[in-house]
Amino acid sequence: MAVWARIKNMNFKELLAVFKVFISKPRYILPTYRATIETIRICDDLYQKEHHKNGKANAFRHALWNYLICQKCFKISSSVETVRIWSDQFTGLHEKLSPNQKLAKAMDLHNNRFGQTLFKGSQLKTEAIIKLLQERMKEAFKVSKVEEIRKTKNNLVYIED
Repeated sequence: MAVWARIKNMNFKELLAVFKVFISKPRYILPTYRATIETIRICDDLYQKEHHKNGKANAFRHALWNYLICQKCFKISSSVETVRIWSDQFTGLHEKLSPNQKLAKAMDLHNNRFGQTLFKGSQLKTEAIIKLLQERMKEAFKVSKVEEIRKTKNNLVYIED
């Protein structure tokens, strides 16, 4: 399992950072884990390895992941803002610990926030959010500079075709 493999490869400083995030909201550990596993399964089924690149499938994955984290944690919290902040903290930590370049990190953070914003307490079925995000992929912007990402808030962004 990719999640467990990533955890096993973390150094002490990285593990401590993850621990600090999870200790603040221990009830969100299991829903966040389930959202992560579900996201990877869906993206593997739909896009195979393409979602690991920096294209539209990657933008889809980040938005879906954040939407599902919010959705699953909302069942515990019932606060849209609390789960949005949690999702932002957790997925932001992922970006901080990942070896991405500056543009790729900015793209991922933007698409994370896109999924969080899309949630807004809605309880769309997984099939409906997949369909909605696939429609939004058609309107995604290709970017080559961080500044271009800052100019769009209502669209997914990607780097490679």
